[in-house]
Amino acid sequence: MLEIDSSKGEGGGQVVRTSVALSAITGIEARLTRIRENRPTNGLSKQHCVAVKAVADMTGSEVIGNHPGSRELHFRPGNTQMSDIRLDIGTAGSISLVLQAVMLAGRNHKQKLKVDVRGGTNVMWAPPIDSYQQILFPFMERMGINARLEIVDRGFYPDGGGRVIAELDPIKDITPLIIDTLGEFKGVEGICYIQHPREKIRDDMISACVETLGLDSPVNIEVQQTSGASKGAGLSLMAVYENGCLGSNVLTTKGHPAKQAGEDVAKDLLKEMSSGATMDIYTADQLLPYMAMANGPSEFTVSRISKHLLSQMDTLETFLDVRFGVERKGPVYNLSVTPGGKG
Repeated sequence: MLEIDSSKGEGGGQVVRTSVALSAITGIEARLTRIRENRPTNGLSKQHCVAVKAVADMTGSEVIGNHPGSRELHFRPGNTQMSDIRLDIGTAGSISLVLQAVMLAGRNHKQKLKVDVRGGTNVMWAPPIDSYQQILFPFMERMGINARLEIVDRGFYPDGGGRVIAELDPIKDITPLIIDTLGEFKGVEGICYIQHPREKIRDDMISACVETLGLDSPVNIEVQQTSGASKGAGLSLMAVYENGCLGSNVLTTKGHPAKQAGEDVAKDLLKEMSSGATMDIYTADQLLPYMAMANGPSEFTVSRISKHLLSQMDTLETFLDVRFGVERKGPVYNLSVTPGGKG
């Protein structure tokens, strides 16, 4: 049994999500301690509990300590496969983060995995569900992993009410991903999602974003105006290149009005574009587990090595035979992933 100190590195829920998913697919029993010890509120949140229970249910695993506030978790992997799952976070907790654990745990599933989950689609401190459609899933497709989702309803903090249906085809061999250069810049594409706020918020956010980008290349932003139980608005952008893309996103809040949000998301994207990186750090963090299980080495560059990325590498090395290499190359960091590299 592996003993995992969940306070190391980033020290948040990512260690929990990745650990239980890897335990399920490797068959290695795991005990997690000091869960979220470095957070203002220690222990598991409702969102984490939903993800852990989903992984346990879909793989026939046994879990002890899976309740809100728990600082320890014992996961005994099973050997069954459930392929149709319905989940309700019950709050505006992130659907994206729950799917992160569930879809990784579906790596060995022999049938198509379908996940119907309710919660928050666009919330703070989590990737917007749009970035999965825009960036993550296309990269996964290049690796031979076919996933897709439908945003049935959008959910914002604090009311939630979002619903997403995601599907994952059975995964066979995973193709390595090597992006040493992005190639020719094609333009910027984005989604402006708005639910209930005035149209002026939409217009201010888009115009501020386009003006701040100041690009000669095309900037195409699709507007998705919806109705639902919650209220919110935001932008999810990607800079599209010949060989890949870079992402950036923002939400409007009372303290982050539309014009400022539009400027900030554009500045964040420009910063990534000027860094020379071939992958943004958020996408790298989510793709790393699949690279660690690929049938060959993967390689890419990022603008910085975040605590999330370090924690992900540490957790993956704990469960898998994989070696990571990090090398500073001018303004960027070259990250290599070598499955079977420990020997």
